[in-house]
Amino acid sequence: MRKTLGVILLFVATAAWAQEGNPDNPEANPGRPTVSTPATLTPVGYLQFETGVLGAQHSPDLPNQVSFNEVIKFSLNQRVELLLQTQPFAHSDLGVLRSNDPGDISAGLQAVVLPGTKKRPTVSVSYFRRVFGGTAPDLDIGSNRQSALLLLSTDIVGFHVDTNAIFNEQIQDARHRAQFGQTLSISHGLPRHFGLGGELWHFTQPFQNGHAAGFLFGPTYTPRPNLVFDTGFNRGLTSTSTRWEVFLGFTYLLPKKLL
Repeated sequence: MRKTLGVILLFVATAAWAQEGNPDNPEANPGRPTVSTPATLTPVGYLQFETGVLGAQHSPDLPNQVSFNEVIKFSLNQRVELLLQTQPFAHSDLGVLRSNDPGDISAGLQAVVLPGTKKRPTVSVSYFRRVFGGTAPDLDIGSNRQSALLLLSTDIVGFHVDTNAIFNEQIQDARHRAQFGQTLSISHGLPRHFGLGGELWHFTQPFQNGHAAGFLFGPTYTPRPNLVFDTGFNRGLTSTSTRWEVFLGFTYLLPKKLL
């Protein structure tokens, strides 16, 4: 927990230092609020922070949970991006008990396999490995020791499309199981810097012999190219899915190039 907070404080200090203007005017490339991750990378040499809070109700293993999450991205070049996923804090209502716990920390790498054009989608692959196992209770999808993703992003008649195929390794009581997931996110820009998006997602639940699925819907607001606010909700579609999730957050690309 202390290491996680230390990393966040370090990047917050970096953000404060980097408030100088930048003539390049880089644009953020949000991966939130959807489950889908864009196949396209963030601007090369700039740190991007994706920060949010998630409220969940009626998950299979707990009545309620409020958690904070942070994803940090940094593209080394036009082909390779480094990622860090953290859940610094989660407050869980377990019925008769309540707990405050840190979640997992995972480090990852995303690589563009096929750069996109106006007529061709961007295709990427990514890999994540858990480097710290938190004690926060899991929601319907569960936690993973390692993950591999195939990502595709494209634009079709004014709509932006992100779709992922996800392969996870889950462990429970020394048993290892494969988990498979699919996501499809579609978004569209609106006047006055607003946007609107929706997503369908599905994951197998190997230890419950079930399936988690949901529909996510949420608007975004982009006051500046490097800052995007988001809010919305997710509705579970199966009996073993979290019934309701409400989220609020933002994506911020530091305006000063570090590389």
